[in-house]
Amino acid sequence: MKEKEVVNKLIEKKETIASMESCTGGYFASTITCVDGSSEVLKFSAVTYSNEYKIKMGVNPKIIKKYSVYSIETAHEMSKNISKFACSTYGVGITGKINRVDENNLNGKDNEVFVSIFNSKNNTHTDMKIIVPNKPRKEVKELIVNEILDKLIEIL
Repeated sequence: MKEKEVVNKLIEKKETIASMESCTGGYFASTITCVDGSSEVLKFSAVTYSNEYKIKMGVNPKIIKKYSVYSIETAHEMSKNISKFACSTYGVGITGKINRVDENNLNGKDNEVFVSIFNSKNNTHTDMKIIVPNKPRKEVKELIVNEILDKLIEIL
C-alpha cells in the first residue's frame, strides 16, 4: 500500500502533511487516514470546492483571476497556504476538472488536474499535471491520488 509507505516515511522523518483539495473532494486525506498512525502525520485537510473557500484558506484571488482556478499557479497557492495554515512540512494542493464543464469557471480543459506538493523546509513546489481519463469519478480520484502517492514516495 502506497499510502502506508508515505505515512511510515513521514513518521520516520518526524514530518507532517496537510492538504487542500478541490476536485478530489478529500479523497487524498481519506486515503492517508486509512493507515494506522496517520494521525501522527496528517495535520489538517480542507475540501475547497468553491473559489470562495480557496480564497478564505489563503489563495490569492489575483492568481485565480489571472491564471484561473484550474492552474498550477492556483495549486501552488493551495499547497503553500495549507502547509502554512497547518504548520506542516508538506502541503498538497489539488485543483482541476474531472471530465465536466464548470459553469462558474469556464477556463481550463475538462480533463486536467493540477497538483502541487509544497515542501516548507526548502520553500519548493513539486508540480504535476494529470490528464484524466473519461471514467467514473471514483476511479479518476483513485488514479489521481495514486499518482500523488507515487510522487510523495519519490520525494520523501
